[in-house]
Amino acid sequence: MKQDGIVRVLIKRSKLAKLTTALAVLTITVSPFSHAEKLGYPEKEELTFGFIKLTDMAPIAIAYENGYFEDEGLYVTIESQANWKVLLDGVIDGRLDGAHMLAGQPIAATMGFGTKAHIITPFSMDLNGNGITVSNEIWQQMKPHIPKMADGRPVHPIKADALKPVLEKYKADGKPFNMGMVFPVSTHNYELRYWLAAGGIHPGYYAPHKGDTSGKIDAEAFLSVTPPPQMPATLEAGTIYGYCVGEPWNQQAVTKGIGVPVITDYEIWKNNPEKVFGITAEFAEKYPNTTIRLTRAMIRAAKWLDENDNANRPAAVKILAQSNYVGADYDVIANSMTGTFEYEKGDKREVPDFNVFFRYNATYPYYSDAIWYLTQMRRWGQIAEDKPDSWYRDMAKNVYRPDIYTKAAQSLIAEGLMKAEEFPDFASEDGYKGLQDDFIDGVVFDGKKPNAYINQFPIGLKQGDVL
Repeated sequence: MKQDGIVRVLIKRSKLAKLTTALAVLTITVSPFSHAEKLGYPEKEELTFGFIKLTDMAPIAIAYENGYFEDEGLYVTIESQANWKVLLDGVIDGRLDGAHMLAGQPIAATMGFGTKAHIITPFSMDLNGNGITVSNEIWQQMKPHIPKMADGRPVHPIKADALKPVLEKYKADGKPFNMGMVFPVSTHNYELRYWLAAGGIHPGYYAPHKGDTSGKIDAEAFLSVTPPPQMPATLEAGTIYGYCVGEPWNQQAVTKGIGVPVITDYEIWKNNPEKVFGITAEFAEKYPNTTIRLTRAMIRAAKWLDENDNANRPAAVKILAQSNYVGADYDVIANSMTGTFEYEKGDKREVPDFNVFFRYNATYPYYSDAIWYLTQMRRWGQIAEDKPDSWYRDMAKNVYRPDIYTKAAQSLIAEGLMKAEEFPDFASEDGYKGLQDDFIDGVVFDGKKPNAYINQFPIGLKQGDVL
């Protein structure tokens, strides 16, 4: 039975009895549970997962709709959550068994920024998927500062350099320049800050050790939290002049004619990690088989989303458009999910990797991804004092769990459900991507040298800096 905001799986006693019998008859090799003896049965079968209404929750929806959770003996209820804090609290207090999370949430919780709890992730849900949108009024003021192509369309990527003179005019007029992001430890916060700072605009510092969690110390642009589905309405009301959010809420602004997406996060940092699936460390320890099985189901879902050059995306969009999932119009979700992105009305461009769920080892939880988030937390003051490189490494290993992912992937390979070449080489993988230089400002990221990375930025805290 499906209801608005919630998918409920009703488990009948007779069905449970039949499944129990099937599990016992391991000689029936066609059974979806024929691998159970190797992996071990799930210790907890009935699970509740949370999500926010964004297209990148797709691996959870597809694992449910395609029956991958049931293949693992898992009976899952999927519930939309009001905001990221409610979602995190639900996982911590056990109301939710796991959730679609901002990549920074498990790290921040484990570190103790905000609510302290040991949250881990065995699965990275996607790459890319966000954009920065400004109001029509701001866009008109930015346009004179943006180079044009021969056909008159703006040259992309659009840097925050074009926003700086607009912001300076607002400052001279005594008007604060307000922008929205979805959560203090969200990719959106760090991407918006990264883009602004690369254009010479200071997005402000946090000082939690002084009780200041506003993130507005020394700010030229003032960033505040707005839940994703409320972004377009908040922009239209004039409360904010721009925002960074995931889809479909940038394309929604185009559809409604209230704003213009100026850049995607793919253009800020090519193939950046976005959401993760978060569970408590206690859950993983108490239910190890269940943890591996839910990871297996979502790996299969991620592959389905990307296979055959995104051939399944239209079907996925139809699912996500349901009110119990994202609940936006099919065409709005399809704009980005099917490999295009519309900037100004009518300016639709090919962006085949705007949403990536499996390609480029997207599902593998790399330590270096976690370390990048930690460097941005330090850069903007959420980590108040210097930490040695070893601290960044240890924190990443405490949260990101490629060991769980590897067990899940290897079992899928052993059963012939996946191919070894679809994954990293587990025998040699150390959890660190190579040097990454696909950032809008050209700064190179080495996950093994976080402090050296932080020290490269003209704007932001460096080694030795304390507010």
